[in-house]
Amino acid sequence: MLDTACPECGFVSADVPPESVASLLRANTAAWIERLAATDVGVRPAPQTWSTLEYGCHVRDVHALYLERLEMMLEETGPHYPNWDQNETAIEKRYHEADPALLATELAIAGEALAARFESIVGDQWNRTGYRSDGAEFTVATFAQYFIHDPVHHLHDVTTAN
Repeated sequence: MLDTACPECGFVSADVPPESVASLLRANTAAWIERLAATDVGVRPAPQTWSTLEYGCHVRDVHALYLERLEMMLEETGPHYPNWDQNETAIEKRYHEADPALLATELAIAGEALAARFESIVGDQWNRTGYRSDGAEFTVATFAQYFIHDPVHHLHDVTTAN
């Protein structure tokens, strides 16, 4: 979903200059930290919909996952990323039991690590490639654009649903 607007949040990944992803990520992380300070973060708006706390855990883990994948793209030639089951991770890591204050700290650390790594990319590094488990090819530039939609979208989810 790089070239079209997300039907739920309206975000268009292709409109984001890859070089701006670091600053967008920092701003998004700050908004998440603010949201995690609310008293109702553990309340699900519907039984099948994650709470702000659960989405926050997911976003933290997405930051860590994308940092790993970005490192693979920068260090290896045409790496293939292993598949990741976000629902299995949510159960294994017990997202629903997370401490919101600790999560805010972890999210800040993960967000800054990924933002700093995106910020360090120069020149032809933006053209390096990697492959998702379904075979989809990304350059570092499209990877950055694709990535930033996730935390933006989930912040939209928790802002509109909770």
